[in-house]
Amino acid sequence: MSSSKKQALFIASLIILWYSSNIGVLLLNKLLLSNYGFRFPIFLTMCHMSACAILSYLSIVFFKIVPLQVVKSKPQLLKIATLSVVFCGSVVGGNISLRYLPVSFNQAVGATTPFFTAVFAYLMTFKREAWVTYGALVPVVVGVIIASGGEPGFHMFGFIMCISATAARAFKSVLQGILLSSEG
Repeated sequence: MSSSKKQALFIASLIILWYSSNIGVLLLNKLLLSNYGFRFPIFLTMCHMSACAILSYLSIVFFKIVPLQVVKSKPQLLKIATLSVVFCGSVVGGNISLRYLPVSFNQAVGATTPFFTAVFAYLMTFKREAWVTYGALVPVVVGVIIASGGEPGFHMFGFIMCISATAARAFKSVLQGILLSSEG
């Protein structure tokens, strides 16, 4: 097998693994939080974050998937910590919302992430996207608004947490772009 075919197969395997693990974790969270009445979404998030950190470390050190990078300065550590807090907040909000909302509705609301990303990008960097981009986001947002009114399992607190988690994901993306574009 040629080198390019091996690389393509490896990338395809990583994508399948990523999708499978995300779907599995999402369904497991829903099962734990709703069906079994697990009442500790922040603890659940801590378990997920710990597992991610351990598995990431193992894949870097033992499997050498990517090179090990060390934190070089206090400002770099502060940037990493800031992104970590925002990311953790988005995961906590998503886990809390799963307690009150169906997974399908949670995912539909999550589809509005590009809308929030465009809004935060404009507010934080004053960069405007093409009008076509904003126009393409309108049907998604309108669809979520319509779905919210007709969702039989709608719960206001769950919806607020889901919107907050979605906005936090978008904020993290914009913040990540800003922090990674700066020197150092």
